[in-house]
Amino acid sequence: MERYLALQKIIEMKSFTKAAEALGYTQSSVSQMIASLENELSMKLLVRSRTGVRLTLEGKELYPFIERTILQYRAMQEKAMEIKGLETGIIRVGTITSITCHWMPMLIRGFQQLYPNVQFVFHDGDYTSIQEWIKTGLVDFGFITPDAVTGLETIKIKDGEMLAVLPKNHPLAEKPMVPLHSLTKEPFILLEEGHYNEPLEAFHAAGLEPNIKYTIHDDFAIMTMVEAGLGVGILAKLMLRRTNYDIVCLPTEPPIYRKLAIGFKEKDSLPIASKYFIKYLLENADKLP
Repeated sequence: MERYLALQKIIEMKSFTKAAEALGYTQSSVSQMIASLENELSMKLLVRSRTGVRLTLEGKELYPFIERTILQYRAMQEKAMEIKGLETGIIRVGTITSITCHWMPMLIRGFQQLYPNVQFVFHDGDYTSIQEWIKTGLVDFGFITPDAVTGLETIKIKDGEMLAVLPKNHPLAEKPMVPLHSLTKEPFILLEEGHYNEPLEAFHAAGLEPNIKYTIHDDFAIMTMVEAGLGVGILAKLMLRRTNYDIVCLPTEPPIYRKLAIGFKEKDSLPIASKYFIKYLLENADKLP
């Protein structure tokens, strides 16, 4: 199984060296594992190039079977843990920045009081990447919006308001709320969220088109740019808690909300640690900001 796990890590990181460091092996050990696996299967699985390591054509055909083998192996391990009691376990979560910063610390603190030996692995992404990670098994479940999902089960947690983000001296900053149409006249800084974006959906539903000047994959970078007067944006209210940026955050008219949910492939196939954590999350959803 170590050879399959090594292959998965190499593909994830596109590097023998980085994979070896992540797994705690030497590079030569990882190379020997892959060579042994290729000899056993009588085919070349990986090829190196200037852009990194990638699967061969034969490797691409075989890899889905290897992924399923890894998932079955992890399921067996988790079942053994369940039989012994939830003493250990690893929870792999696909998450977005606002939830990582403002939900997860409280949830993890409470959960680890019950199960102190459970570990967490976070993969920070957007609605598109998190959905793909769930489907490929890189994460057990992820935080997404149901409107962006296909082929997954979802459980809604709550709705989160989104706010217009303006420079402090902006003419709209003194108003109680910001009409959505007024933002179309400003340079707009869009948060990259994958193939689905709540602010864009709100603009289009109102028959409006924002003047997008920048598209950025980082909430904090957007706040920095707004503070510098480079434009305006719309971010989750959750993300705007306890920030030190010299900006103004106001509700929009009409208001914009994002639906926050957890997504997974099949509830019965979730690792036991993730099942317990999801149960704990739902029981404590009302306490989340």
